[in-house]
Amino acid sequence: MTIKQVYFIGIGGIGMSNLARYYRSRSLMVAGYDRTETELTRQLVKEGMEIHYRDAVEAIPEAFKERNTTLVVRTPAVPETHAELQFFHSAGFRIVKRAEVLGEISRELDALCVAGTHGKTTTSTLLAHLLRQSSLDCNAFLGGIALNYGTNLLLSEKSRLMVAEADEYDRSFHQLSPWMAAITSVDPDHLDIYHSHEAYLEAFAHFTSLIRPGGVLLMKQALVLQPILAEGVRQYTYATEQMPYGRSADFYAENIVIEEGRLYFDFNYPGGRIKKMELGLPIMIHVENALAAMGLAYLCGVSPEELRAALVSFKGNQRRFDFQIRRDDFVYIDDYAHHPDELKASIRSLKALYPGKELTGIFQPHLYSRTRDFAGEFAKALSGLDYVYLLDIYPAREEAIPRVDSRLIFDKLTSRGKILCSMDEILSLLDRKKPEVLVTLGAGNIDRLVPLLKEKYS
Repeated sequence: MTIKQVYFIGIGGIGMSNLARYYRSRSLMVAGYDRTETELTRQLVKEGMEIHYRDAVEAIPEAFKERNTTLVVRTPAVPETHAELQFFHSAGFRIVKRAEVLGEISRELDALCVAGTHGKTTTSTLLAHLLRQSSLDCNAFLGGIALNYGTNLLLSEKSRLMVAEADEYDRSFHQLSPWMAAITSVDPDHLDIYHSHEAYLEAFAHFTSLIRPGGVLLMKQALVLQPILAEGVRQYTYATEQMPYGRSADFYAENIVIEEGRLYFDFNYPGGRIKKMELGLPIMIHVENALAAMGLAYLCGVSPEELRAALVSFKGNQRRFDFQIRRDDFVYIDDYAHHPDELKASIRSLKALYPGKELTGIFQPHLYSRTRDFAGEFAKALSGLDYVYLLDIYPAREEAIPRVDSRLIFDKLTSRGKILCSMDEILSLLDRKKPEVLVTLGAGNIDRLVPLLKEKYS
């Protein structure tokens, strides 16, 4: 099959869009469908892709209805009832999931894959940045828009290294062929897919078995995971000094301090130490992510001097503890946190950065099943905020589950103030309050509030 066109069903997804950009960079025609128009889809159109927003076979460009030259890439979030997907199925097109395409690319290059319940996007983006700023360079398929580069795809003509986020949803990461891999966490998630923590851990163990012979596995110290490693795979650990036995890890951080809004730590690696490195994102939760990224970069051959210079210039990703407004009298941050542990870490960082300030959060739960499974944990994490505005559940790929709604979380909240509301009500409700530190939290369409809140408080 000679591919001339690639059609994406769900082209606006962050993982789908970097593949769309990849194929466009190879001078192929690219088009696709997505449910809603976003800043990202508008950018893809500017880059030469044709996108529409209604599920209709007649909306598919004619050139993409040629079976022998068109590859169809779908996201697992799209249901089998999708009309365009059914058309391509019935007409005999080759249809692949995003993970299969990424897996094929990972077999052509030397893939550095970052897996874990939390921290994947920041760690993989920082790893790409460290490599990009070194003599090695890299290609990268990122799960967020890197603020240093304004994109989620980095390409290199000289490097065989490829950084990829290894997504455990739908067992997507089982399609990858890592040369090196990092695992940041294995807290239970996606129980709609795995049904138990044991099955979740088994999926991660299988992922480790895919590391090529002679490769590397870097794991956070003391993870409850038994890796399955091929012959010759070297295993390393990373930790901060606060963790149990943290100083026994191969890569560890000590003397972590925040001084006047800047974060420093000493980086210990096999055979040496770099004193007082500055992390460009002064957030405690990112010290662990930095250790994982620096560990892999160092094992690839990035020098300690290159690590120091690149770390301080790292800006992070859109929607990952993303500062929108930063004034003495008001701070607004937008964060993608959508799992209880991510919320806990994000709120802990807010308290460390702004001790004594009143914290106000707007949270949109993501998925009915996740809300059902972790309602108590969500409430406990969110209760670390002084005031909580709790929105309706964003369903994403799911149908509603009877008796599962945001009230499951709301009733358990112990914050000083709490309001259950719709997104349309937020701006008027905030008129009654003057927040000192405001954070929007969630993985759904809560990002639509970001420009409205920036305008309101600028």
